[in-house]
Amino acid sequence: MLIVLAVSLTACSAPTPAASAAPGATTWKLEWLDGFSGPAGSVADPARWSADTGGNGWGNSELEYYTSGNANASLDGHGSLAIVARPDAAHHACWYGPCIYTSARLTTQKLFAVKYGRIEARIKVPAGSGVWPAFWMLGADIESNPWPGSGEIDVMENVGRKPSTIYGSLHGPGYSGANDPTASYTLANGEPFSARFHTFAVEWTPKSIEFLVDGRVYETRSAKDVAGHPWVFDKPFFLLLNLAVGGNFPGTPTSNSAYPATMLVDYVAVYRAN
Repeated sequence: MLIVLAVSLTACSAPTPAASAAPGATTWKLEWLDGFSGPAGSVADPARWSADTGGNGWGNSELEYYTSGNANASLDGHGSLAIVARPDAAHHACWYGPCIYTSARLTTQKLFAVKYGRIEARIKVPAGSGVWPAFWMLGADIESNPWPGSGEIDVMENVGRKPSTIYGSLHGPGYSGANDPTASYTLANGEPFSARFHTFAVEWTPKSIEFLVDGRVYETRSAKDVAGHPWVFDKPFFLLLNLAVGGNFPGTPTSNSAYPATMLVDYVAVYRAN
């Protein structure tokens, strides 16, 4: 799909792509934006983000305890949000006993949700075995329609044991967990995603969801990909950013894992099709 972003984002570090008059091009109007500007140590805008907390494993046997406040998620003073996983010095309780790590999981639940559009973030993921950074979405009806019925769109997931690869996935009733439609994108020449910022996005329409890295489509999914199960991507979803440690997907950190590990988020933007 040819992308035209007919917006100006001078208020933050998001790029301003050149416009195009190509026939059939999709034009996008900016609806929601956080450029994470503010003093170092400040929390993310509470009008936009809240924090999930706890160490219950989050359905994946994760090892971290998610905290609130600025202990594990704060502005870095240079236009990015820093989500930091570090050894637990506060002795929180996790599902397996005293927590080994703390981190953060931010969400726009009950603050902002989107149905269709281009959902995009520019992120620098951390390196290290056992880290699991993600930018994703959940159905806004999750409280009355528990997962996976609510649906999930994983815009980007990375696991430290595969540093050059990211994943884009959908989860829903009958196609969740290991049975979800998933595709991956791998950088050339073994370059790790942690080496620099990359832009991760989905373009979501009533007919399909396209997954992109740095403007390149690498996966397109539609109702035909869920094997006759309900296609639940026709309602509002809210956004999430988190940095998990350990769990079923990334595996346990090893002795060469370096902590603290930091996920930097330059901006998150949502566009509507004109």
